[in-house]
Amino acid sequence: MTKVERTELYRDHLVQVFLSKFLVGEIAKLIPAFDPDYGYKYPLLEAILGDPAKVEGFLDKLSENGILDKELYDKILHCPHCGSPNISIRYSCPHCRSFNVTKRSLVEHLKCGYIDTEDHFKEKDKLVCPRCGKELVEPDVDYRKAGIWCTCNSCKKSFDIPVPSHFCRKCHNDFTFEDATYDDVYSYKLSDEARQEASLGWILVTPLREFLESQKFEVETPGFLKGKSGASHMFDITAFKNEGAREITVIDLATSDSTVSEQPVIAMFAKIYDVSPDRACLIAIPKIIENGKKMAKLYNINLIEAKNPKEAVKALEDTFVNPKRQS
Repeated sequence: MTKVERTELYRDHLVQVFLSKFLVGEIAKLIPAFDPDYGYKYPLLEAILGDPAKVEGFLDKLSENGILDKELYDKILHCPHCGSPNISIRYSCPHCRSFNVTKRSLVEHLKCGYIDTEDHFKEKDKLVCPRCGKELVEPDVDYRKAGIWCTCNSCKKSFDIPVPSHFCRKCHNDFTFEDATYDDVYSYKLSDEARQEASLGWILVTPLREFLESQKFEVETPGFLKGKSGASHMFDITAFKNEGAREITVIDLATSDSTVSEQPVIAMFAKIYDVSPDRACLIAIPKIIENGKKMAKLYNINLIEAKNPKEAVKALEDTFVNPKRQS
């Protein structure tokens, strides 16, 4: 998938809320939680989306577009009859298929070679060889574990390897692995590429939007405004407030690995010259060159330099208190 397609996803408010959990360090990896009635779930994401049925498609979309890296976390069995994940495994007798089986450890006395189940060696709190009567003290010197031995309490036959089967605790269905539904379960983390793209700007939109909404603005991300020329201009955020005359605020984000150039200032000036908003803000992450600062002041653009969302929101709040303030 292309970066353009990922950018469209970054504009989705729910995607922004979810990815911000990674960027601020609230989660390093999205790990599923097991629910015996449902199977594996992602409670944090369910709370964001508000609908558990949307979780799988949401995660698939983000992983297919390279925003999330998925890693196999577990495999899960579901009953082929009722679909329940509440499954137990039973080790059954290969002769009569009863799961009423007792498992014991085999012990070998290394000196005389006698092998039997551990319970036949026990005398109170000691191990004593039934054949030669010697006490077994040190593992791998006097004796060793020689495997397991099972006895069926139904048909009384003995064997070393039981036959595994499954039992559904919900509908009481017995079934084998051959009939089981066996699905992959994944954990997810933010991809390195998406972390760089998102942390450089798009996830910043979420806290800014929340702040503006707390100030009673109607917010659009992105927002489009038609200028005097008839052209439509896109801003990363447009905010409207109807208190008497309509107040319009436009915000753009400019990002760089190190220092933002003056180009975003020039581009924003071209748009606001045509649109004439009441307030224009440019947020530069993490900082802008000195010439960009001078141009922003000349063009009456409120410039904010911020290293993280918290700094940006605080600076935007200061800008609203003092509209003429420049960084």
